[in-house]
Formats: sequence, C-alpha cells, structure tokens
Amino acid sequence: MNKEIKIARIGRSIGLKGELKIHLDTDFPEQFKKGSSFDTDTSRVTIESYSEDRGVVKFKNIDNKDEASKFTNQSLYTTLEETKNSCSLGKEEYFWFDVIECLIYEDGKLLGVVEEIERISNIDYLHIKSSQELIDRSYSKSFLIPYMDRYIKNIDIEKKCIETTGAFDILEAS
Repeated sequence: MNKEIKIARIGRSIGLKGELKIHLDTDFPEQFKKGSSFDTDTSRVTIESYSEDRGVVKFKNIDNKDEASKFTNQSLYTTLEETKNSCSLGKEEYFWFDVIECLIYEDGKLLGVVEEIERISNIDYLHIKSSQELIDRSYSKSFLIPYMDRYIKNIDIEKKCIETTGAFDILEAS
C-alpha cells in the first residue's frame, strides 16, 4: 500500500482566472513544480503554475473563479514514495513520516514512541506516547520533546530508534 500524506490545504480563490491560495504543510515547496500531480479530497489535479512568494497555485483546466472555488478547504495529498523521489534531504535531516513511530530511549530506558510531530512557532516537537511501564509508575501518558540538538542525541531511522538526553526530565515535569 502506498500511503498518502497531506502536504497542503487549499484556501480561497484569488482573482478571476482560477488561482487559489495554498497553505503548505511541508518543508519542501519544490514539490509544487509545473506538471506535478496531487490528489485532493475529491479528485486529482496537476499544477500549471505555483508562486511560492505569493502562496498561490493554479491547476490545469481550472480557468475561472467558480471552478477554483470548488477546491477551497480541500487538502492536497501525495504518496510517501513520490515525496522521497521529489525531495532531497540534507545530512541528518529526516521526513516526519520516518520519525513517527520511532521508539524514544534515554540511557537505555524506553520512554515511549513518537506519535506525531507538532510545529509550534518555528520549533518542531515530538509528541511522545509514554511507555506503559512509565504510565504504570504514574508518569504522564504523553509529553513533548523539542526537536533540538540539546535533546536529540542520535536518530536511527532504520532501527526506528531515537536516543535522547533530558527527555526524562521533561516527562517528570509533565
């Protein structure tokens, strides 16, 4: 199965020629190049043009405000495979979908598992579901770890493991 991931939300129509405001849920705007196709909530669309500066997209065969407005508030989706093929990562950079479900360890002790990633202001936070052992010991059922070098020592995507430092202190304070 080729799982789809949400990469943008379509906003209101702009002007009379079928352009739409677009709100990205990705760090890879290069995905929105001319000719790229994406699924929406109701159909498949292909990009005719995209202005990153203006945050505006124009889809092929959508040529007026009425046609464009049918897409308002819909989401754009792509597959994990398409994302990996069209986006390049730098050293020690990871896709969110690769980090989700990683086990969190500190000093060899399992703290929990990454359930999702939340972006608050310009900082990403790993939302951790605490291990059952820690929950049984009356620790919080979940907590957030800032995705910063101060807390993240090592990530091994192949083994789905993240080693942390200071994360247990955050859990204790939760």
